[in-house]
Amino acid sequence: MKFSESWLREWINPEISSETLAEQLTMAGLEVDDIEKVAGDFSGVVVGKVVECMQHPNADKLRVTKVDIGKSELLDIVCGAPNCRQGLTVACATVGAILPGDFKIKAAKLRGEPSEGMLCSYSELGISDDHNGIIELPDDAPLGMDIREYLNLNDVIIDISVTPNRSDCFGIIGIARDISAVNNIVMKELKVDNVPATITNILPIEVNAPKAAPRYLGRVIKNINVNATTPLWMKEKLRRGGIRSIDAVVDITNYVLLELGHPMHAFDLDQIEKGIIVRYAKENEKLVLLNGNEVKLNDKTLVIADHQKILALAGIMGGEKSGVTQSTKDVFLESAFFNPLAIIGKAREYGLHTDASHRYERGVDPALQFAAMERASQLLIEICGGEVGPIIDVTNQNELPTQATIELHRNKIDRIIGYQIETQKISDILNRLGCQVEYNNNVWIVKSPSWRFDLQIEEDLVEEIARIYGYNNIPNANLKIESVMKPKPENKISLRRIKDLLVDRGYQEAVTYSFVDPKIQQILHPEQAEITLPNPISSEMSVMRLSLWSGLLDAVLYNQNRQQTRIRLFETGLRFIPDEKCEFGVRQELMLSGIVSGNLYEEHWGLPKKNVDFYDLKGDIELILSLLGCADNVLFKKSQLSTLHPGQSAVIYLNGELIGYFGVLHPEIEKKLSLNSKTLVFEINLAKISEKKIPVAQDLSKYPSNKRDIAIIVSNTVPAADIISECKKAGGEQLVKVNLFDVYQGENIKQDQKSLAISLILQDKSRTLEEEDITNIVSKCVIALQNRFKALLRE
Repeated sequence: MKFSESWLREWINPEISSETLAEQLTMAGLEVDDIEKVAGDFSGVVVGKVVECMQHPNADKLRVTKVDIGKSELLDIVCGAPNCRQGLTVACATVGAILPGDFKIKAAKLRGEPSEGMLCSYSELGISDDHNGIIELPDDAPLGMDIREYLNLNDVIIDISVTPNRSDCFGIIGIARDISAVNNIVMKELKVDNVPATITNILPIEVNAPKAAPRYLGRVIKNINVNATTPLWMKEKLRRGGIRSIDAVVDITNYVLLELGHPMHAFDLDQIEKGIIVRYAKENEKLVLLNGNEVKLNDKTLVIADHQKILALAGIMGGEKSGVTQSTKDVFLESAFFNPLAIIGKAREYGLHTDASHRYERGVDPALQFAAMERASQLLIEICGGEVGPIIDVTNQNELPTQATIELHRNKIDRIIGYQIETQKISDILNRLGCQVEYNNNVWIVKSPSWRFDLQIEEDLVEEIARIYGYNNIPNANLKIESVMKPKPENKISLRRIKDLLVDRGYQEAVTYSFVDPKIQQILHPEQAEITLPNPISSEMSVMRLSLWSGLLDAVLYNQNRQQTRIRLFETGLRFIPDEKCEFGVRQELMLSGIVSGNLYEEHWGLPKKNVDFYDLKGDIELILSLLGCADNVLFKKSQLSTLHPGQSAVIYLNGELIGYFGVLHPEIEKKLSLNSKTLVFEINLAKISEKKIPVAQDLSKYPSNKRDIAIIVSNTVPAADIISECKKAGGEQLVKVNLFDVYQGENIKQDQKSLAISLILQDKSRTLEEEDITNIVSKCVIALQNRFKALLRE
């Protein structure tokens, strides 16, 4: 937001320097990004009037003039500007004047004619880039007056950053309110006289979208002179606010925009058929905008229309056909409150960004529409003439925002600020901010002003109190923290421990967006419903992730495209599952996900090159689950997840509950995503592995262990994990470990079968096992496998 300091001081004029003013703005939350002079450094330039203008006898493009600067003698000045003419009031640099760039004006002869000065353009004085002609001043400008004084060129332009919650500061009046509150001085009151109707002409207004447009005002103004010249003072304020002068009508609406922070729009009345209708567009309706671009609209776009066509994008930009032109005589003036939710994101959706949309997206004062209408009407009549009709007001009071009433407690203020501000001072600050305040027994009942819809809770008011009181006025104090050391529960597994383990295994942590590409997510989870964002950043980030795999796969593609041959990434974050039983219809689950691709090891002369496989990833997962201290309760089963390879994937169960998946990405998905090597993924619900079994110390057996190996033949469909589980169940406590050490398929084994070699480790804590005991345990295991899996003992 750019504005001139002098304009601000018309509203509030504290006795402080420009530098102090800038510091106050910054400390009040309106950070000053830049301060620049409105003109270059020059001197000796005064107001003059061209009393004679003749063609130069020796040059076609030059003119010889006589200029009156309020002295007894006229100045002979040669000028080459195309707009130089008799009767024009100009900026005249006299002999001895110094212009920007240390350019000194001297008396000289130009093509044989004497020249005792120079008629200046805006660019030559460093005011703007306009060099199309010399400056044209009003006829009543006092001759001989220093141009710096006349145009107030000792002013500066202040550029501030306005945070999204302070849209009230997109107008001079809002900034003045803050400076008034900070300095505790009264600002100029906003007084806008009602412009009485002189004609009865009206235009019917119909609002078919009251939630999107709770208040819509319109007024007919007839017989205006659209070609009237915008006053120089208005042009200068607009220029210093970063807005280019276009024509009187547009300049007036832009002036109100900068002064009050309220967007307005003027339509050519002759281009409106029968009346105004505020509605949502029909799908694929088209509109040619003021910038000449044609847009195809969707049915979620609010528009201003008549009974035949769309006239404008509500709160964004007008249409070309209904815009004010040089032939316009009658206008329809609009002043409306549009709900920010109806405008937000729409300008960006159509490739636009306008001053109006920037303000409406953040919200405008819902009580300002009448004042803005009267102010614009007043300026139009003064500058362009015309006859004013009555204001037509269509307001749905139930849909307008209400002013929040907040209960503010003294102890809350003291606790957050850490310093006790006097009660009367707090009440005074709240009143200065425009709030309605009642105080009783250390509690303030505060009603926020209409322009401060960001004040909704106690903390908002505490922030305002500290801001206006001045952060620099709050003394430094040693922090007093009443804290109690709480022992960390022994059975809790910290997320840091899991992350450290993965880093030790060669993984790197990634952080990806929660918003993902719907095309990639549809490939990974074709059967799952997803949450679509109403106003996405882009089409590639328009849905909430169902798993963390979408972002990690995008990261793998990025790295593979940069010739990375070993990729090991993990991420922790939320996934978002549609669930009507949960708050807002969304179930959020904290997940641990990982992805590996390429080489198993970093390139090394002593290690063979080997690509990562299913069992390498399984080993990493088993290491994570080993932190739980209950390996016997973990079970891996074949996965049916369509995202993963049907023969190289598994589901993870803990205590009979599904906690995650892992495996090789399905080849079809790898192909669709253009992955150039086998990619493996895993995902575990962190809430399911947050607690571990507390280890209990046990005596080591002093008796020897015994090992027996058996080989069995079973069907290919029998998981090895089920074999191991059955052996442990049959062997009892004396079977202390079961290990699968070989799998064989080939000669002498049927095609639909496999041979599993298993070692059984047997040991007793109270005695040495006899051979008979060992044989008995082994036999129990074999019989159990035969009964459940029809296993054959291999000789």
